Amino acid sequence: MPSPSTPRRADFPADFIWGCATSSYQIEGAVTADGRVPSIWDVFAAQPGTIRDGSSGAVACDHYHRWPEDLDLARQLGVNAYRFSIAWPRVFSARGRLNTAGLDFYERLVDGMLARGMRPWATLYHWDLPQFLQEQGGWGARSTATAFAEFADAVSRRLGDRVQHWITHNEPWCTVIHGHYEGIHAPGLRDFRLALQVGHHVLLSHGLALQALRRNVPQARVGLALSLHPLRAATDSAADQAATQRHDGLRNRWFLDPLYGRGYPQDIWQAVGAAAPEVRAGDLDLIAAPTDFLGVNYYFPEVVADAPGQGVLGLRIVEQAGVERTAFGWEVSPDGMVDLLQRLQRDYPTGPIYITENGASFEDRLGPDGRVDDPQRQAYLARHLAALLRARAAGCDVRGFFAWSLLDNFEWAQGYVRRFGLAYVDFQTQQRVLKASGQWYAQFLHGR
Repeated sequence: MPSPSTPRRADFPADFIWGCATSSYQIEGAVTADGRVPSIWDVFAAQPGTIRDGSSGAVACDHYHRWPEDLDLARQLGVNAYRFSIAWPRVFSARGRLNTAGLDFYERLVDGMLARGMRPWATLYHWDLPQFLQEQGGWGARSTATAFAEFADAVSRRLGDRVQHWITHNEPWCTVIHGHYEGIHAPGLRDFRLALQVGHHVLLSHGLALQALRRNVPQARVGLALSLHPLRAATDSAADQAATQRHDGLRNRWFLDPLYGRGYPQDIWQAVGAAAPEVRAGDLDLIAAPTDFLGVNYYFPEVVADAPGQGVLGLRIVEQAGVERTAFGWEVSPDGMVDLLQRLQRDYPTGPIYITENGASFEDRLGPDGRVDDPQRQAYLARHLAALLRARAAGCDVRGFFAWSLLDNFEWAQGYVRRFGLAYVDFQTQQRVLKASGQWYAQFLHGR
């Protein structure tokens, strides 16, 4: 019997979008099948020391071959939407050379979703840039933005009669900072000036892709998914407060401000000096073209302290003691999601907001009885859905929620060490087992 504070599906509008999310490189495997060419993640994972357990996405969940089973699993949950990403290296084998077999796969996948009563939500870029483009400069080259528009054009021409919801980019912050400044994601570079130029080209490519999607899919609903964080200062000191403002400038405002017509935040532009990106005439107008929604990937808040001389902005992230954390070390804070959504509603004309990712990694084990009991994840989901209700009651226009993730999968630099799935995956046998949290989500969605 649920407690009075446990959310119910009936507490949300009848047209609320309920989904789960995946991404291509994390689940598909089959990295050489049917004309797919290498991505930057194939190359990065092959370098010793880049992935915690020495693994790669070469097999992952073998979703490329097991997708009917996985879509059946999603249908079992009761979701009415399924967020997936389209692997650019499956669709183009070289610049201008379309691989129709790759598009055939995504056509089968989309048709499979529709046959099971799920709306497809397609993400065009979830970090798997074709290696051939990296060798031509990657996101540091302006030409990659136009190549992305060509990719968006080809995919939407083929699938636009069935896919109405499009996300251009997933978490540009990770592409920019993890991939090109910290070097912990593909392509593994460590150049802050390059990273900021990459960020500009990613945002520019969003604007160019938006044009292609509007042209090919007149009824398309288009947005992008940002990883956004509520921030708080470590202390009440003026120095920590100022550091928090600086971190907000790069973590959140560097992406939000240009998307909503404000250009890059001037305080950060001045702070980065010569590292500021080249911006050509008309770029900011392209970036700020109106979208239909904002996708928010919410996981955790950050606590910021002033740290002169540390990093590019003189600050550090503080891990405060005594707070609940996931196995990844991320703070569990449903209230932080409410704070973030209220801030977005107050400060930006986002239009409708969808939580395009929310989930947690815990130490899951397959028991001798064949069950995976994960009460922490079940509580995590329930508490964040209750927080969504509070945000909606406070006036936030949130219209959907996608749990991350349907399956345990290749968790980037962590390899297979971290598990986020509603379904447990035995990566040796490829057996899927719906965890207790997945069973709870299914009961929630079925109104039981």
